[in-house]
Amino acid sequence: MSARPYVIDELISAKAIAARIEALCREIHDEFEDTNKLVVVGLLRGSFVFIADLVRELDLPIEVDFLEASSYGDGMESSREVRILKDLRGAIEGRDVLVVEDIVDTGHTLNHVTQLLVSRLPARLKSIALLDKPSRREVDFKADWTGFEIPDEFVVGYGIDFAQRNRNLPFIGKVRFIDSPG
Repeated sequence: MSARPYVIDELISAKAIAARIEALCREIHDEFEDTNKLVVVGLLRGSFVFIADLVRELDLPIEVDFLEASSYGDGMESSREVRILKDLRGAIEGRDVLVVEDIVDTGHTLNHVTQLLVSRLPARLKSIALLDKPSRREVDFKADWTGFEIPDEFVVGYGIDFAQRNRNLPFIGKVRFIDSPG
């Protein structure tokens, strides 16, 4: 963890997040209203708060599974090397799948995970990201649904961390380092 002190400025309020999730769930419901069960795959760890709020709002039969992929470690920049640290517990062949990501930055992680899951032959595979930073995109990937498009800021809160801190904030905030005097 950086020894540099920082503060967090609110970027997206908890109220705005809740309202956007409600709207997104209406669209997801329309897409999957004919499903016998939607497998909601959360990408750990940053998406855990988002996925919890999504599944509570979705009026569909749901199964939840998780996949952990990493391209950051404890840093602020993507390494661009995506590693699968935890795979799904269940099979998704022939099933409807919604992949839930916290933030699409360079696009490497969600692109890699989507290719992996497509190879497992789901009936339908869609993706949703709470946040999108299109200015940072390095691969041609766009989630099917996006909560908020944000500028190139390092953000925390609502499940998203900085070196395993700040996940418990109820809002999305941007990290601002405080330059020490002298």
